[in-house]
Amino acid sequence: MSTETTTQSPIRLAVIIGSVRHERFADAITGWLLTELATIDGVEVDPIDLADIDLPLQGTRPGGTETVISDRLRDADAFLVVTPEYNHSFPAALKNAIDWHFTEWAYKPVAFVGYGAGSGGIRAIEQLRLIFPELRATTIRDAVLLNAPWTRLGPNGYEGTEGERGALAATMTELGWWARTLRAGRVAAQVSAS
Repeated sequence: MSTETTTQSPIRLAVIIGSVRHERFADAITGWLLTELATIDGVEVDPIDLADIDLPLQGTRPGGTETVISDRLRDADAFLVVTPEYNHSFPAALKNAIDWHFTEWAYKPVAFVGYGAGSGGIRAIEQLRLIFPELRATTIRDAVLLNAPWTRLGPNGYEGTEGERGALAATMTELGWWARTLRAGRVAAQVSAS
């Protein structure tokens, strides 16, 4: 793949929905998010809902076994993690999905959409920012924080505010830059290794 093709081909974005609870607000937020992402040119979205993925608790060394989502994570250029904040942290299912994989995350950017009662999920996001660099992933500065989003649930689902749409646009701009830059770096490393 040439450098020009690398910078101009669509960004493959894996949107990872981290909540697996039966009664969850993630569905409303994800519906809004996917609608907003559909308006962005040059992005191919692959929603990965961990509630639909059977990942047992870690039973082997990290990165040692293929899972049902390994190929989808490997094919992604960037990740957008949707996480609630549970007890000042993120869901265990999300950590399990992260830990099952290793090389799939490497040299790729990660952005976050968090939600929670008062914090908008910031404490969950800040903890995730400590984990992903260990996997050689780059977390970006911008994020989308949704404070008490259930108060904005309308007849057509979640109704994001203008500020939230602006935060998503800024997050996606930064994520897009990192996705193209790191993809070019991965391609250059493959070429020099061959």
